[in-house]
Amino acid sequence: MPHPVKAIRVPLPGGVLDLSGRPLVMGILNVTPDSFSDGGAFRSVEEAVARGLEMEAEGAAILDVGGESSRPGSLPVSADEEMRRVIPVIRGLAAKTKSVISVDTTKSAVAVAAVAAGARIVNDTSALADDPEMAAAVRSSGAAVVLMHRRGSTATMQESPHYDDLFDELLAELSERIAAAEGAGIDPERILVDPGIGFGKRLCDNLALHRHLDRLRGLGRPIVFGPSRKSFIGTLTGAPPADRAFGTAAAVTVAVLRGAHVVRVHDVKEMREVVEVAYAIRGEAPW
Repeated sequence: MPHPVKAIRVPLPGGVLDLSGRPLVMGILNVTPDSFSDGGAFRSVEEAVARGLEMEAEGAAILDVGGESSRPGSLPVSADEEMRRVIPVIRGLAAKTKSVISVDTTKSAVAVAAVAAGARIVNDTSALADDPEMAAAVRSSGAAVVLMHRRGSTATMQESPHYDDLFDELLAELSERIAAAEGAGIDPERILVDPGIGFGKRLCDNLALHRHLDRLRGLGRPIVFGPSRKSFIGTLTGAPPADRAFGTAAAVTVAVLRGAHVVRVHDVKEMREVVEVAYAIRGEAPW
């Protein structure tokens, strides 16, 4: 007998994000000169907005706008520079799209400005740890927040990462960040979690995150999963970032089968089809 599907509705400013059914596609819109896969792809605000609208038409329910590279070894940029990159794009998208806009940032000043411009999710790769003001900024904005697991800074995270027990440590560390968010007054219903593929992880860790992704359900929060074009795919296939769509499709399929609620991808049209087929194969939620 099929299990009932749990209703998951994440409150957002001015609405809700319904994660009860087929996993949603989050389209990656990097407005950076140095992101590992698509840095420098958009030379103007107009081009970035046009790509965001194209991703919406291709099936992206969420558009994740980022102005600072988080690739391994990347160095930070100032909040002013990050805002210069992302705020005009977010403002332009907010005027035209029905998709939910997310801002990929670790800086409270950027998050505040982004929400004011129309973003409704803050996607923080540090899980609110890098900026001591971020939790308060998210709380006061009413935005939802993605808490991602990361070991070390982006500059150092891939320098000999090690786990004695990957999932025990990952679950403990994400639990601590959830508790910190709730302790700062953030509504737990607004919190999503991301295991952080490629962020302080070895190849074996990245593969294990796919195999056992459903263990994250124990945290009680919706799961965001972002394997798109990541280096572990290149390690396995030898393909450069722009040619990793098929490897990404395999990863997205496993993520859907293991219970991810949101998949964060570059190739929206293709991965929307992957999600549709994998979800149909999965049928009712497997828990």
